Amino acid sequence: MTLDLSTIIKAYDVRGTVPDQLSPAVAEAVGAAFARVVVLPEHAPGASPDASPDAAARRPAVVVGNDMRDSGPALVEAFARGLTAAGVDVVRIGLCSTDGLYFASGSLSLPGAMFTASHNPAVYNGIKLCRVGARPVGQETGLAQVRERAQSYLDDGLPEPAPEPGTVTERDLLADYAAFLRGLVDLSGIRPLKVVVDAGNGMGGHTVPAVLGTGAGLPALPLEVVPLYFELDGTFPNHEANPLEPKNLLDLQAAVVEHGADLGLAFDGDADRCFVVDETGRPVSPSAITALVGLREVGKELAAGRTPTVIHNLITSRAVPDLLQAAGATTVRTRVGHSFIKAQMAQHEAVFGGEHSAHYYFRDFFFADTGMLAAMHVLAALGEQQHPLSALAEMYEPYVASGEINSRVPDVAAARERVLDAYREAYPDIAVDELDGATVSHWDGHPQWWFNLRASNTEPLLRLNVEAADEDIMAKVRDDVLSLVRAEGGEPA
Repeated sequence: MTLDLSTIIKAYDVRGTVPDQLSPAVAEAVGAAFARVVVLPEHAPGASPDASPDAAARRPAVVVGNDMRDSGPALVEAFARGLTAAGVDVVRIGLCSTDGLYFASGSLSLPGAMFTASHNPAVYNGIKLCRVGARPVGQETGLAQVRERAQSYLDDGLPEPAPEPGTVTERDLLADYAAFLRGLVDLSGIRPLKVVVDAGNGMGGHTVPAVLGTGAGLPALPLEVVPLYFELDGTFPNHEANPLEPKNLLDLQAAVVEHGADLGLAFDGDADRCFVVDETGRPVSPSAITALVGLREVGKELAAGRTPTVIHNLITSRAVPDLLQAAGATTVRTRVGHSFIKAQMAQHEAVFGGEHSAHYYFRDFFFADTGMLAAMHVLAALGEQQHPLSALAEMYEPYVASGEINSRVPDVAAARERVLDAYREAYPDIAVDELDGATVSHWDGHPQWWFNLRASNTEPLLRLNVEAADEDIMAKVRDDVLSLVRAEGGEPA
């Protein structure tokens, strides 16, 4: 019996345990399907507005990279077999961060595939797919069709190979990636800063020396980088490469204080997300970083005579649209998830976008997410003035948030309705919208609070985010909602 690919190919990417779920055979089938669903149709004359002028004259090709997980090379090789058998060339760029793969896709005008399981444990691997110019391939933009085609190949066998198979070549784009980012944010004139960077044994250990140091042959910056866990190791021997979990920031927080650093940066496994802690070791919320970076990008747009648009997902702080709109930007609220935000970024030609999960998206980076570029903006903002990061961040965090809290429940729909019924009865003046889950808002009343309750795509979980004008109100709303969610057999997850 073949694997049901719906168990590992979800809304945004491919993710599964190796080799029982994501095996070389599965990778080859996905490669063959990606070739026929996305690559070959996109290569047709006039099919892709993002293709370079000479794209139609060359053979269809895909750029492929992988993170430091031991299972990566074998899966890449199998995926490449599926592509080349379809007549598609493969450009292998080897070890890279996910935003390094997006850079390759954008700069080479090629579709791409990144082999990574991001922050998941060592037994996992996955594939993030994109079209030419790093445009997303998600559930509604081709991934469902890739899954269906790959499933048919697993069930019935791979298709006949093309008359002329594709070729495999190798390129090293790390120096080009580093130079490109340096060209977007000039750090050469900032005051000297000491920064502790926790790479979590992930790809930040590969990219940080190139971008913030001299590893790619670039001039030295006024930065003293204190490295934590830069050794590439897909077994994650020190801690999980998931900075969203507070326990995984403890080493960074301690090191920042110990070294008297100006700030700390933590990257996840594939280094597309970046978390920030201030000089006291306190985490700076991704919403505050969204506001800080967004205001920098908005200022540049206004100075150039353009009207800026910024995207934010619906569980970022209310401070984000408040501050950005006051600065002259148009803000667009969207669902959670990178494929949704990337689509909105392109549709609105937004200059910047941010998520609560520390994904940051830039128009000047092919509308894709890059933790490294966001980190550079934070370094620039801090280094261009004399105040500590704690004082700078305080301006962007006027409200109190709970962070995301997960509850495992036996009946997701029933738990959700139980909460909504209770709040509609208790607060007749609340606003409820269902853009993504249910957002219940009392922001226009007193006291000010709102919460969002979303179901997981993969598990019987409800995810709660609460924000309020002060700590006491946030804690009350948080506890009341959790009590309702977990009233009939629910528990913390």
